[in-house]
Amino acid sequence: MTGTTHVDNTNPAQPSSHDYDLAIVGAGIVGLATAREALLRRPGLRVVVLEKAATIASEQSSHNSGVIHSGIYYAPGSLKARACVAGHRAMLDFCREQAIPFELCGKVIVALDERELPRLEELYQRGIANGVQGLEMIGPERLRELEPYAAGIKAIYSPNTGIIDYKLVAQAYARAIQQSGGEIITGCQVTFLTTSGTHTIIGARQHPEFDLSARYIITCGGLYADKLSKMSQEHSAVQIVPFRGDYYLLRPQKRHMVRSLIYPVPDPRFPFLGVHFTRRPDGEVWAGPNAVLAFARAGYRRWQINPRDLWEVLSYHGFWKMAARYWRMGMVEMYRDYVKAAYVRVLQRYMPELQGSDLLPGPSGVRAQAMTPDGRLVDDFLIQHGEHVIHVQNAPSPAATSSLYIARMIVDEAARSFDIFAGG
Repeated sequence: MTGTTHVDNTNPAQPSSHDYDLAIVGAGIVGLATAREALLRRPGLRVVVLEKAATIASEQSSHNSGVIHSGIYYAPGSLKARACVAGHRAMLDFCREQAIPFELCGKVIVALDERELPRLEELYQRGIANGVQGLEMIGPERLRELEPYAAGIKAIYSPNTGIIDYKLVAQAYARAIQQSGGEIITGCQVTFLTTSGTHTIIGARQHPEFDLSARYIITCGGLYADKLSKMSQEHSAVQIVPFRGDYYLLRPQKRHMVRSLIYPVPDPRFPFLGVHFTRRPDGEVWAGPNAVLAFARAGYRRWQINPRDLWEVLSYHGFWKMAARYWRMGMVEMYRDYVKAAYVRVLQRYMPELQGSDLLPGPSGVRAQAMTPDGRLVDDFLIQHGEHVIHVQNAPSPAATSSLYIARMIVDEAARSFDIFAGG
């Protein structure tokens, strides 16, 4: 690990002004990175970040496995590939500068049988094409040296993949915003956006006695991205469908079985990566996640249901088209979600000595997945532009790794469209 960091992230409950140059809706890691970048680009801007939750980075930014991705999985030339490779470098530089602990523990992507070898080779070539440094194709002997308990006939070794607590990164972004004169208001749920002349009025449920206004808006709403887009009367080609992923924890006396990160070769027939093993910065080892429909946008528990959220999914034609395409996978994932033994059998393919008794219930995360009306899951970053607003509509993994790069890209677009950056 490198260094330590502490931050008192006490956010103002009331704004110091009602009128801003730029309002950013969503204090997740992408929204905070964007606010920080805007203030770096144009010091003195009146910037406010609005967050519905009581704390920053309370959803996807803190409910994740904490991996610093290197850029192997993504198609060469895709925005994900460019953002991940450049974002990886930027993230490491930022963490060293801010003394945020991280570790380049490495990752192995393991082929279990001959059928997976062509896909493993394709991944290796993708990584090379994307400029990922240090990749090696290794055999079973080298795999056992790196991960003595892992099964596999061949693997990709990525020594520059790392682990980090992204909540600490988000706090560092927040501190930089506040030190540059920006504001962060938590407990402030945006309920409407109405453009009037040169300003957009922002309504907030928790502050009914006043409205905020800003000349320009950038929304980074994550699980609520589509709702924010509709508030500004922008046509949204996607809807957010939440997928819950549950993890198990290895018992402390079994953590030695995983030294770094053990990943599967993804099956191209399915939209999700599959379960894997992750050694966390605090020494915990997570196994998972699975992928099942969440019954609420922030539905971290199995039976947590929000009727409105669930109806929005079930009444969306795109969901049923996706379900028809992947119904078999969906049934298998639901079965594993309820039957621990079935989940364990998948993990044992990669770690045969693992037993069900070695696993404890762990945390859950919810993935905000943008879906098109034809049922396609949007795989890349998706950003929508309006006259006075920019909407980040899809920011899947590796958005945390890439957050500094994504922020620069968003502010580049804002600088072309918003006159508040003129001369900056």
